[in-house]
Amino acid sequence: MRPAPGTWGTLVAVPFAWWLAQLDLVARCSVVLLLAVAGVWICGRAGRDLGVADHAGVVWDEIVGYLLAVLFFTWSWRLALFGFVLFRLFDIVKPPPVGWLDRRVHGGLGVMLDDLAAGMLAALVLAAMAWGNWGVAFDPALRQWWAQ
Repeated sequence: MRPAPGTWGTLVAVPFAWWLAQLDLVARCSVVLLLAVAGVWICGRAGRDLGVADHAGVVWDEIVGYLLAVLFFTWSWRLALFGFVLFRLFDIVKPPPVGWLDRRVHGGLGVMLDDLAAGMLAALVLAAMAWGNWGVAFDPALRQWWAQ
C-alpha cells in the first residue's frame, strides 16, 4: 500500500499481536521464531522473483519485527501504540545496528535482520518503560521467572 508500505505492514501486525497475546509466552516466542525463519525464505524468494532485494510491497519483515517488539509484554492498547511508534522509528531511522545490518547483510536474511534489530531496540525501550512503570508491563511469566 502506498504511501509508507512499511507503516501499513506494521499496522497489519497489530491485530495479529493482540491474537498472539492470548497465548502463553513460550507459544508466542515459538510463533515469532517460526515467522522469522519463514521470513528469511519468503523475503529472499520475493526479492528474487520481484528483482528487488527488499521490495516495498513485501511487509513480512515489518510484521515480524513489530511482533518481536511487543513479544515480552502484557497486551494493552498503550503497548500497541508505543510499540508501533518505536518500531517504525527504529526501522525508518536505522540507528546502529539496524543500519549496519541493512547495508551489510543481503538476501532474505538481511531483509529480516534489520527489522528484527529494530524490533529488539523497540523492545529495549519498552522494557525501560516497564521497569519505570511508564504505562507498559512485562508479561506475567517473565515477572514470575525473575522473582524466582
